[in-house]
Amino acid sequence: MKEKTGIFVGSFNPFTVGHNSIVRRALPLFDRLVIGVVGDHVQKPGMRSAEERMQAIARLYEDEPRIEVRTYYGLAVDLARSVGAHYIIKGVRSVKDFEYEREQADVNRQLTNGEVETLLLYSEPQLSSISSSMVRELEHFGVDTSDYLPKKK
Repeated sequence: MKEKTGIFVGSFNPFTVGHNSIVRRALPLFDRLVIGVVGDHVQKPGMRSAEERMQAIARLYEDEPRIEVRTYYGLAVDLARSVGAHYIIKGVRSVKDFEYEREQADVNRQLTNGEVETLLLYSEPQLSSISSSMVRELEHFGVDTSDYLPKKK
């Protein structure tokens, strides 16, 4: 039987408890889950290096053999093809997120002739206001953000 692989992609700057929730909820659906960290060609305020972001996430999941963390450059569908994934997992917090991800899913389906499907997982209600940009802004003002960042179990 063919291994079922999904990818979860993003800049993860930083990787939050919301991202962790999506990973934990998606993992039972797949034999392998690849977390794709967007490479350094993307520039956002306070952007940590791709290597730093990748290593931080890899440390969280080092005891889970079904999770692989890697950086990628280019389109998510290119990463999907390179790792043999037929599913892209995306987290959705709001209607705004839904519309954006729906459009991306349509384009990705077209680019892959329907070979890659997008699965939307809705955020848990208590996590719906948490975003990487919110965490970065709080960090900028010296606020302790540890409650918004996952801890290794």
